[in-house]
Amino acid sequence: MRARSSQLSFPTRGGRRDGAGRPRGNRVSHAARPRFMRATPVHVTLGMRDHVWNLRSKRSFRRIRSCFEKARGRFGVRLVEFSVQGNHLHLILEADDHASLSRALQGLCIRIAKALNKMMGRAGKVFGDHYHARLLTSPTALANAIAYVLGNAAHHFAAAGRDPFSSAEPAAREVLSEPRTWLLRVGWRRARPRRPAHDRSPLSRND
Repeated sequence: MRARSSQLSFPTRGGRRDGAGRPRGNRVSHAARPRFMRATPVHVTLGMRDHVWNLRSKRSFRRIRSCFEKARGRFGVRLVEFSVQGNHLHLILEADDHASLSRALQGLCIRIAKALNKMMGRAGKVFGDHYHARLLTSPTALANAIAYVLGNAAHHFAAAGRDPFSSAEPAAREVLSEPRTWLLRVGWRRARPRRPAHDRSPLSRND
């Protein structure tokens, strides 16, 4: 009996159990998100879960664009440029501070999730656990980020010309907001993007 007992495994306290807690994956923790207290340009990437349909379809994009329009200028955040890829979104935003950014993205993600779930006949989460945000604090960083966002379709799909699923398309500009900061209005002109420039000047609403 003593020999048999010595082979039994008993639960122990402490330590991480397999499968316990929140699922680990490609996400950015709340602590790692940038904190700022004045209006600042930000490059935000929102990844979708595997079950979500292709975002670069007319029916998906139409719903996402409508959400951009309804969320326009809310919570102290302004959408300046964007591109919609197959399973993620790239946004160039101008946020008054980190709290405004968090509130605005929460509201936008809820709108998009409801719209896409209704289209797919599903319920539940459509976005990954966390978004990725990077502050753009110099003309060079901003110009390169804009060139990257507007040229992302060429990177993923070898698409040429204006991307119809981005703010490069003239018809999409009505969902954008005019920026207020010097960096977004004037400062970016002082940098020459290292990436191939798009066929229109970034941020220009009158081209």
